[in-house]
Amino acid sequence: MIPRGAKAAMAALLLVLASTGARAEPIDQLRQFLAQTTTARGDFTQQSPRPNAGAAANGAAAAVMVSRGSFEFLRPGKFRWTYRTPYEQLIVSDGEHLFLFDKDLNQVSKKKLAGALPASPASILFGSNDFERDFKVQNDGSSGGIDWIRATPNGKDSLFESIRIGFQAGMPVAMQLRDSFGQSTELAFDHVQRNPALSSERFRYTPPPGVDVLEE
Repeated sequence: MIPRGAKAAMAALLLVLASTGARAEPIDQLRQFLAQTTTARGDFTQQSPRPNAGAAANGAAAAVMVSRGSFEFLRPGKFRWTYRTPYEQLIVSDGEHLFLFDKDLNQVSKKKLAGALPASPASILFGSNDFERDFKVQNDGSSGGIDWIRATPNGKDSLFESIRIGFQAGMPVAMQLRDSFGQSTELAFDHVQRNPALSSERFRYTPPPGVDVLEE
């Protein structure tokens, strides 16, 4: 007869093995996230090459700028991406147009979303479910408890060479972007909430009075 404690330990082991075997592949986690998520919001920390920063005298890499802010999205195509530090910027998509407000420059850039979103990182998480039309997507291993996918744009006119998205327990927690100039940007997502109540009015944007508006 197997002791009761041993039975409990065996049951726990079998549960662990079953859950490990059932762990979804990274691409499946992305598909499930998109299928089950209409809205989301959270915070982000971004590390990117500092603009106009050359290599240091000792040959070290260019300085890195750390930015922090928050994001909200209403799929498909509506999102707010707010930089709070070190510079205040706001990127808003109302589903038709993309607005970029730079507070220091007192300037808003406006462009058609159809020309800005495809083959961009935003189109994967914020767009429709047909991201695999614009990207070649593959599983890219796991590290530190994060499961990664790698997305490579199918088109030659993309500003990005590759995009990696990291998932943990079915939620996006990180993104790594490599642009066509070989520079890398890393994003970490925190406090992500799935399907909060967000009105489409939240994604309407009117430039502040006195701001220069540049249409592209």
